[in-house]
Amino acid sequence: MYTFILITLGLLAILGIVVGVSNDAVNFLNSAFGSKAASRRVILSVASLGILLGVMTSSGMMEVARNGVFYPSQFTFEQIMTLFLGMMLGNIILLDIFNSLGLPTSTTVSLVFGLLGSAMAVALTTIWGSDEATLADLSAYINSGKAMAIISAILLSVAIAFVTGQILMFVSRLLFSFSYNRTFRRVGALWCGVTLAGIVYFTVFKGLSGSGIIPDAIESAVASHTVMSLLAVWLGSSAVLWLLQRAGVDILKVTILSGTFSLALAFAGNDLVNFIGVPLAGYDSYRLAMAAGDYTMTMESLAQPVRAEFWLMLAAGAVMVVTLFTSRKAMKVTQTELSLSNQNQSADERFGSTAVSRGLVRGVLRINEWAAGITPRRMREFIDSRFEPLSEQERSGAMYDKIRATVNLTGAAVLISLATSFQLPLSTTYVVFMVAMGSSLADRAWGRESAVYRITGVMTVITGWFVTALAGFVISLVVTMILIYGGAAAIIVAVAVCALMIVRSNFSKREESAEVAPESKMTPEIVRSPECALIGFTEHVLTTMETVTRIYDRTIVAVFKENRKVLKDMVRESETLYQTTRKQKYELMPILNTIKENDINTGHYYVQVVDYISEASKALLHITRPCYEHIDNNHEGFSKEQIVDLKSIIDRVEQIFDTVIDMLRKRSFDRLDDVLTMRDELFDRIDAVMKNQLRRMRDTGGSTSANMLFFNILGETKTMVLHSRNIMKSLDHFIDCGR
Repeated sequence: MYTFILITLGLLAILGIVVGVSNDAVNFLNSAFGSKAASRRVILSVASLGILLGVMTSSGMMEVARNGVFYPSQFTFEQIMTLFLGMMLGNIILLDIFNSLGLPTSTTVSLVFGLLGSAMAVALTTIWGSDEATLADLSAYINSGKAMAIISAILLSVAIAFVTGQILMFVSRLLFSFSYNRTFRRVGALWCGVTLAGIVYFTVFKGLSGSGIIPDAIESAVASHTVMSLLAVWLGSSAVLWLLQRAGVDILKVTILSGTFSLALAFAGNDLVNFIGVPLAGYDSYRLAMAAGDYTMTMESLAQPVRAEFWLMLAAGAVMVVTLFTSRKAMKVTQTELSLSNQNQSADERFGSTAVSRGLVRGVLRINEWAAGITPRRMREFIDSRFEPLSEQERSGAMYDKIRATVNLTGAAVLISLATSFQLPLSTTYVVFMVAMGSSLADRAWGRESAVYRITGVMTVITGWFVTALAGFVISLVVTMILIYGGAAAIIVAVAVCALMIVRSNFSKREESAEVAPESKMTPEIVRSPECALIGFTEHVLTTMETVTRIYDRTIVAVFKENRKVLKDMVRESETLYQTTRKQKYELMPILNTIKENDINTGHYYVQVVDYISEASKALLHITRPCYEHIDNNHEGFSKEQIVDLKSIIDRVEQIFDTVIDMLRKRSFDRLDDVLTMRDELFDRIDAVMKNQLRRMRDTGGSTSANMLFFNILGETKTMVLHSRNIMKSLDHFIDCGR
């Protein structure tokens, strides 16, 4: 059984790296991704180099998993193996839940509180099984002071990181503004030199400290003359960057990629223990127990210093790199932070609003009004001029510019360096995220249009951090209790359940909803070319109408056959389609701004088409959702007469949609009058079917829920067809104006 547990811990170590890297990749990738400093492959390659170097320096951090939260001398080999297994199972389940939700959290916190929960479970069962021990003896097992220190550091680092990001971003924007090219040519090398000095100091003298790569004499000299060392690195970095700038190199890209490398190194060096520290401690415990031949021996040996094997660390780094390139959930978590810091005010927001966020925004607006009243007019005008955003044509399409990306990296690196110098425990996730949020606020990315949603998002993420601590503790405690009292059977079942959850969550080949969600062909770049605009927008409408037709037909047929699975899929697809068309409304302004200023009609008809598409997809959703709920609740199906009537409606709807799709494919609208005639005939038929149903209800009654669904389908079908015809009419005018 202990051999099985050891093998399981090894497999869980690999899964731990997969789910951990998927969540923590947000720490070092977002600044480069958000500013589009380089291609995705280049960014991931630079981060991978940092990871591979960082894993070689993380041996010293392994002590946290072995004796940082509990006292190993109080636990036997049997207890310690159960403790480690319960913690790893609970930790992986917790992190995978956060990854699925797309929320960044701290693997350090999940490790510490997971160990705390598992150790608490083992300690409590030991105390309950003893006639002499009491709950007062719990302090002999648990190092509660360590947990309190981590909580205090988290609360402090969140506030400090947010304020630091605000201050650095405000000063940087005052210096450069959004049109920073001219000023940057003069002082950019010195400014990036400050950033690079902090990054180099953080990487070389903090990230690699104690690794043996840096000679002890140099480390000692730098520690004794920190200010002079930083000054020398700054001047040297500025000189090198100045030469590169004169050679035509974009030094902002160099700085951002250097910061990405630095944070990836720090992540691997500090956080690798979160994934493999516990399995390695389990391996050492197993080896010691096998050598002694005693399963009841206490594990005080875990308190001794340890040095992990080089090839084992390298293998862990390789798994981290592979995960970085292949994990879809890593991109999902990354997208959460990018959406909260996006400079584009017209983008559809991921989070909603709450009473707290609305109250905060109103309070800040009042403070801004008061501050504006006491600020001299010239100063206020100067500050506003430095924060004047670029036009849509001048933007690069990135979430934010390279100035803010550099600020994010600098602020995070400096804070982590200072905390390491003072030996303060903190979470790199919390620091990086809060610096990014502070810089977003200072950079006026949270405007009147988006502030409430961004604040709600930040509050959701922060709440999730504290949930991590509580959930990590509770899940690990419960899982460990189950393992203790359930014995070998519980261990096997728990491992199987955890494996099934991870496989289904990360490796199941579910049909991607993206394939039914047509992306808008009308990007600002395409609109600048009239011919491409006409072709692209027509193709988009064609794809949408084909999707509407397919979903509608499959939904009605599935209701006839009472096929719950198909209806569930149709609800998912129609919801995706509706969200896609709804999002287009938020993207109207950037596209309209690129249409010819004097061509009002073109923009007018474009708005009409987008609105009609959204309304048609909404009507479709109002058909699929009630149909699924009807069958899912096991209500009575349609009668033969109702099915016959609906089939007659479906035939006419298909005829209309086939004609519409044919016109879109040919880009010819000469049959619009035919569509109008077919629409009127359909409406007459719907009225006749409704009268038939009313007569049947008077004569035989029938199922109330089925009757209501029948009328709902007829009404929403009428709405959907009405908007579909309007789409074609407005699209015809749009194309005429664009020619």
